[in-house]
Formats: sequence, structure tokens, C-alpha cells
Amino acid sequence: MKGYVVLISVVAALGGLLFGFDTAVISGTINFIQPYFGLSETGLGWTVSSLLFGCIGGVFLAGKVGDHYGRKKVLMMAALLFFVSSVGSATAHVLIFFLIARILGGLAVGVASILSPMYIAELAPAKYRGTLVSLNQLAIVIGILVAFFSNYLLVGTGENNWRWMLLVMAAPAILLFFSLFMVPESPRWLVARGRTDEALQVLIKTSGKESARLELAEIELTLTKHEDSTFRDLLAPKIRPLLNIGIILAVFQQITGINTIMYYAPKIFANVGQSNDSALMQTILIGGTNLIFTLVALVLIDRFGRKLLIQIGSLGMMLMLAGLSALFFTNHTSGVLVLIFILGYIAFFAASLGPALWVVAAELFPNRLRSKGMSVAIVSLWIACTIVTIVFPIMLEKLSGGITFLIFALICLANLLYVLKYVPETKGKTLEELEKQFASL
Repeated sequence: MKGYVVLISVVAALGGLLFGFDTAVISGTINFIQPYFGLSETGLGWTVSSLLFGCIGGVFLAGKVGDHYGRKKVLMMAALLFFVSSVGSATAHVLIFFLIARILGGLAVGVASILSPMYIAELAPAKYRGTLVSLNQLAIVIGILVAFFSNYLLVGTGENNWRWMLLVMAAPAILLFFSLFMVPESPRWLVARGRTDEALQVLIKTSGKESARLELAEIELTLTKHEDSTFRDLLAPKIRPLLNIGIILAVFQQITGINTIMYYAPKIFANVGQSNDSALMQTILIGGTNLIFTLVALVLIDRFGRKLLIQIGSLGMMLMLAGLSALFFTNHTSGVLVLIFILGYIAFFAASLGPALWVVAAELFPNRLRSKGMSVAIVSLWIACTIVTIVFPIMLEKLSGGITFLIFALICLANLLYVLKYVPETKGKTLEELEKQFASL
């Protein structure tokens, strides 16, 4: 049973790998596409963030279409969009076509950001759910690392190097599409569509015969109102506090600065005197650190819980960003010192808020509202990500690195205080048990 569930989770997490690759690959191209398309700093911010506008649409598409057609089929659609985006952006000669291709990739990222963790959460036994959902985050950081590494390997391929960097994504997109033929549909979605016999067979394979029928009964009980659920139901007195937690935690994940590092690391290193080759090599170290400490999170998240990890991580992120700010204020911005604080920040994020947000978002909402609740929370994440991505190069230019990173450090402190007071612990319980727990609050 464990092996089967892990197989399902790994296949679904390929959506996370493409999510990570597509969002990070742009970092290696910015020093080449900026002169190619004649972009100002503001224009660069809008171009880099074009993917994120697609993400916002993709999140809403995932919630509605995923409920109608199923998690599996819509993930297959996302795989095709990843492929089209890869080929389209790699072959674009005019900025508008480049932007359209990136927006299509954003639609796929938005779909994957909702459906991959949701699909895993709906199939995983409660005891292993935190770890298995975190596989999605692990896949995201592997995708980021692959993007950084392939960017470095391809930087010497001539004036069209950025095109090859973007084309690499076509291969994992094809892999995801065909791998999805091997996995079942979510049993909770099957029950919602009245296909209980199929749902039971899936549950027997994932949970065993002894608990499958009990779990099926619980799912049927919590899905009695599934067909009548609307986004307005998220504003019900019992649900609104959960929605607020999902939205605020998702926004904090982005405004604490993670994608300013992931998207603009080469630019940050270039600003402190590093060459393009050296800057791209250092992004590989960032991706490697991200991967190692995401593995740490997989070990710890079901043992110590989501809340404690986020608290420790937020404190560490704050200290690293404060140190980075101090380097800029004192003009001690040698490549080594900047790299040390950036790697420290990445380590704390990857071991805490990075994976924990996706786990908590998949656990907060009742079965009948999960896709809608996650859609609202994750679209808030992408809106926050878009804003930060657009304004960061402007902040770096107008405010200086010292003030910019100090602002992000203070946001990390605010996140720590918020989690301490408002975010519940969700480890070790079935989704239906959590639904009963939150309903009684």
C-alpha cells in the first residue's frame, strides 16, 4: 500500500516539478532577454511576472474544472500547456509572443499549484499525508534546481542560449502527461460524482481493506452537500476563519521574499560584481540548498507538526534577511557574504514555510469546499507573488538593498507572530477528522 501511494504521489508531484522549473528558469534568462527585447527595469519586472498573471487564472480554472472533470484529467491538460509554453517561449522573436507563451505556462503552473497537492492529500493516508504532500514541494525544489543547473550548462551555447534554457521544460511535460495514465482518480472526487464503487477500490489500494469502508462512509457523510457548494459558502461563519488563515499564510509565503531570490538571484549577484557565469553557478548552490532542506522538512513535518516548523523557519528567515540587509548598509557585499546569508534564508524557508503552506492549505477546508478554498488561498499567493516580482527590481534600484531586505525581514517577523496566534496544528488526523475539529471551533 505504501509503495502504491508513493507512486501516485510521485506522479502527481511531477506537476510540482514543472511548477518549480517554469517559475525558476526565467532567472537564468533575464540578463539575456533584457537586452534582446530592450527591456527597462520596470519592463523586466512585468516580463518576468507575465507567468504569474497566468497562474492567477490557472488557479481559478483548477478549482472549477478540477471539480467537474476530475483532478487527473485537468493535470493532464496542464502537462500539455507546459509543453506549449516551453516551445512557444523558446521560439519567440517578438515580445508579445514571448509573453503569451509565458502566460500559458502560468495557467499550467496555477493548475499544478492547486491540483497536485490536493490530489495527493485526497489519496494519502492520514499518518503519511504531511510527508506525501510535501513530496510536491520536494518536486518543486527539484524543478528549481534542474532549471538552475540546466541554465548554467546552457549559458555557453551562444546568443540563443536563453532559448535552449526555456525549451528544456518540454521533456518533463511529456513525462507528466504519459505518467498520469498510470494513476487513479481521487476517491473523494469519485464519491462526489456518485462513483462509490470505484472510490472503494482506490481506497482499498491506498488504505487497506479494513479501513477502506470506514473511510468511504466518512467521505460520503462529509460530501452530502458537495454539489450545492459555492464560493459564497466560504464566507460561512465556521469556514471564514479557515479561509482567512489560508489566504494570510499563502500571502506571507510570498511577501517574505522567496521569489525575489529565486527569480532575481543572478541579478542580485551581478549587482555585487559577479559575472553571469559565476552568478548562475551560485544559483545552483541556492537550488541545492533548497533541495536538501526540503528533504529535512519531509522528515520533520509529520513528526513535529506544521506550526512549529513555520515558527522556527520564520525566525531563521528574519535573521538571515536582517544580516543581508546589514551587509548592504555597511557595503560589505562581497559575493561570499551575500551568498552565505541567501543560502541561510533559503535553508530556513525550505525546511518550514515552503512545504508547510501547501500541506496546511490542503488540510484546512472541508471536503466539499476544498478545491474552492484552496483556489482562493493560492490565487492570493500568486497575486502576492506577482506584486513582489514586479516591484522588487524597482525597490532594489530606488530603495537600495539594505532597506529592501530589511522590509522583508520585518515581514518574516509579522508572519512568525501571526502563526503563533492563529494557525492550528493539523498533523496526524484524517481530512474528515480535521473537518469535524474545525466545525466545533
